[in-house]
Amino acid sequence: MSAWTRPTTADIGLRVFSSSLNNLFCETTTGMQQLLITEQTKRNLNSNIRHSSQWNVFMEKNGSADYEILLIKWLEEVLYRNEVHDEFLCEMHMIIEEGEEYLTCKAQVDWVESNQIEKGVEIKAVTSHELIVEQLKQGEELSSKWEEIPMFVGPGWYCDIVFDI
Repeated sequence: MSAWTRPTTADIGLRVFSSSLNNLFCETTTGMQQLLITEQTKRNLNSNIRHSSQWNVFMEKNGSADYEILLIKWLEEVLYRNEVHDEFLCEMHMIIEEGEEYLTCKAQVDWVESNQIEKGVEIKAVTSHELIVEQLKQGEELSSKWEEIPMFVGPGWYCDIVFDI
């Protein structure tokens, strides 16, 4: 996984790297899900019965911060399905489609019943605070102000995201 927990004040954040935008959304989702569960659950997650579904979100393009808004909508959908439908996402494959007026996030997901897992941290909200979704060009460097997070050299995508806990 290419997601690192990063320091924030009173909340919890992630910095995520990936080779493509689709994979960045997947890695960010996986990073968020890993925050939600205990170490014991992480070790035993594959022993639960999995279900498969397709989850979709879409948004009207506004010209600026489109990927950031789509990421928030997607992560909120994942949290909603966990809390309301008892579907805890384990794995996914995603395609982001860009039309003239809309961005659509289509994901084939594997999930387990939420009551089968032990929760750790509770995420109350996905925030736009310090949110960045950005592409790096070939050879472009992204340094890290956090000792525990490595630098990243493009080409690729990265995001910084903060969750309200």
